[in-house]
Order: sequence, then C-alpha cells, then structure tokens
Amino acid sequence: MIDRLEFLLALSRERHFGRAAQACGVSQPTLSAGVKALEDLLGTMLVQRGSRFRGFTPEGERVLDWARRIVGDARSMRQEIDALKRGLSGTLRIAVIPTALGITPRLTTGFRIRNPEVRFAIRTCTSTEVLQLVDDLAAEAGITYLDNEPLGRGG
Repeated sequence: MIDRLEFLLALSRERHFGRAAQACGVSQPTLSAGVKALEDLLGTMLVQRGSRFRGFTPEGERVLDWARRIVGDARSMRQEIDALKRGLSGTLRIAVIPTALGITPRLTTGFRIRNPEVRFAIRTCTSTEVLQLVDDLAAEAGITYLDNEPLGRGG
C-alpha cells in the first residue's frame, strides 16, 4: 500500500501521470494501475481524470494528507532500522560536573566499544546546569551529584 501512496504523492508533485511514473521509476500504466488499486481499496475516486490529469477529488486531498504522514513515517522507520543494523552514529552530549570528569571514561568506554561511530561531547558545568541541559535536551545525559534530589522527575 505504501508504494501506491508514493505514486499518489508523485502525482501530486508532478501533476502529470507520465512524469509521476518516471519519478517513481515505473511505467505510466503501472502508476495508473496503482492509483486505481488504491481507489478500489478505499472505495472512492481520488483523482479527477479526463484526457489528462485534472486534479484530486476532495477525498483525494484528504488521502494525500494521510499519505504524506504515512510515507514519511515509513521512511523514518526504514532509516531507524538501517541505523540499528549498522549501529548508532552521531554525537552524544554529556554534561558532567568537574569532579566526575575522572570517571567519565570508565562510564563511556563500553558504550564506545559497542558503538564506534558515536562521538562524545563532554561539557563540564555545575550540578544545576547539568539538570537544566538535560531538561532542555541540550545534553542527552548528565553526571552530577545533588544532595536530597529525587532520581526521576514526574510530569
């Protein structure tokens, strides 16, 4: 079904069956059949047809909105699965109080071995700043010491 939604999105971009088919790497009859199959599946006409593409029906416009989300989510899922297969990559930002700098390598070494494409950005700051950076999502992790501070934060 996702490939049919991709056909519909290409038709929306190209406004022409032949160019939409070319953009999808399929023949024009394949694209037309895919759009027709989607219409049959949903039980409603999505595309106004004549001798050439004339636009989308109101139902087609709604399906386009859904198609954008579904196709976008499917692409994100594929990217996430690909990342899982080849391992994590990017930068992990860690906020650390100065007195914890000495233990930071011991805490990160195992992770680094399992995820060699991940780089660490270590920032030293006060305990209050560590919490703020993590709360603001400016750091993914923090190492601090706060007396009488709850471990988790509720709602």
